[in-house]
Amino acid sequence: MLPLIPTPSLNAPSSLSAELIEARLDRLPATRTTWKFVILLSFGFFFELYDLLYSGYIAPGLVRSGMLTTTTAGWFGMTGIASFIASLFSGLFIGTIGCGFLADRFGRRSIFTWSLLWYTAANLFMAFQTTATGLNFWRFVTGLGIGVELVVIGTYISELIPKHVRGRAFACEQAVGFMSVPVVAFLSYMLVPHQPLGFDGWRWVVIIGAHGALFVWYIRRQLPESPRWLAQKGRLTEADALTLRLEEIAEKESGRALPPPAIIEPIRSCVTFSAIWRPPYRRRAFMMIIFNVFQTVGFYGFANWVPTLLIGQGITVTTSLLFSSIIAIAAPIGPIIGLFIGDRFERKTMIVAMAATVMTCGLIFSQSTNATLIIAMGVALTVASNIMSYSYHAYQTELFPTIIRASAVGFVYSWSRLSAIFTSFLIAGVLKDFGTTGVFLSIGSAMVIVMTAVGLMGPRTRNLALEQISR
Repeated sequence: MLPLIPTPSLNAPSSLSAELIEARLDRLPATRTTWKFVILLSFGFFFELYDLLYSGYIAPGLVRSGMLTTTTAGWFGMTGIASFIASLFSGLFIGTIGCGFLADRFGRRSIFTWSLLWYTAANLFMAFQTTATGLNFWRFVTGLGIGVELVVIGTYISELIPKHVRGRAFACEQAVGFMSVPVVAFLSYMLVPHQPLGFDGWRWVVIIGAHGALFVWYIRRQLPESPRWLAQKGRLTEADALTLRLEEIAEKESGRALPPPAIIEPIRSCVTFSAIWRPPYRRRAFMMIIFNVFQTVGFYGFANWVPTLLIGQGITVTTSLLFSSIIAIAAPIGPIIGLFIGDRFERKTMIVAMAATVMTCGLIFSQSTNATLIIAMGVALTVASNIMSYSYHAYQTELFPTIIRASAVGFVYSWSRLSAIFTSFLIAGVLKDFGTTGVFLSIGSAMVIVMTAVGLMGPRTRNLALEQISR
């Protein structure tokens, strides 16, 4: 294979432009190398989701060890499970809203690497904490790195992958990523109730996840910088050299010549971050803020609380972890379905339909006492949530121009992190006072708002060039 790191020269040909680079990228076929990039970024997402979602699965172990309690006397008590979850999302909020600009300034490739190293190191420190304060502090530091990574991976994929396979690329990323859920659920089932080698099982779950750092430098060597980002930064010679290599590889792997590029008329005005408050981005920004605030109630209100919700229905700790493990096996199914339908339906349509499914299945789950029905509804809710997840991760990266994409996505996405901080306390309080039924009534109400916002305000993006959507 040809090397994918361009060798810069001093001067760019006068015929080069960012619009030409972007048009050349969008005409590339989906070859083996295209999917290699997606898989490599997906591995980064795997370790990211492992770290993001193990909270709910190790929570019973943290309670059992005496470090945390299931609920606290006050809603904002700092020794309960809710404070542990809120610490993570506090870090995620700052990482997404305050650090998204780093990828716009320094590039997708380098920030992808360093943020992954950051949060794996923080996890190792957290695994050896013995107090609730230390646990929450290092969970917060972990969240900073994960917050940056969440923004960068989506931005990276949207810019490297041609328009006609963007939906499937995000579905692939989410499918690989959500394979971490059954892995962490199974490890928790096997380890959390025990103390292998005299070491709390939850600590082993955290340490195992931190080994993702071993793969970072391999992934980094295989990934190119985003040619779109290079072009928008005026580094046209580097962008051209890299795009030329990608074109040569595409022709070799597909066995046919590439069609002529279809250049999209550029945005004439200077685009800065403040542009998100001007049409057409203002409407999109408000829509995604509303969406992110309320989708969090449904997604993390279930994912981070599955074992605890089951215990609240009278199921033992060990059995709840077993049920959770079975439900978790379904996590990759939604994105796998997306590999076949990801570019056949509008992203906004999928988001609305899956929000309705989450609402319905959650309410049935809350009223169930039969083990089979509980698992079936848990599986259906998980599949729907994860179809919605890959759909909106693709959607929000498509709505803003390349030059501010990471910053804009980081800003609107940060509202889900802010929401999640309070959602963890909300779920704990509602569970304490109103039980599982109250939790899922809250989730259902949030999903109604999600459906209304996206259904009424969302533009169409399927099979459109990023630059066409941005015009």
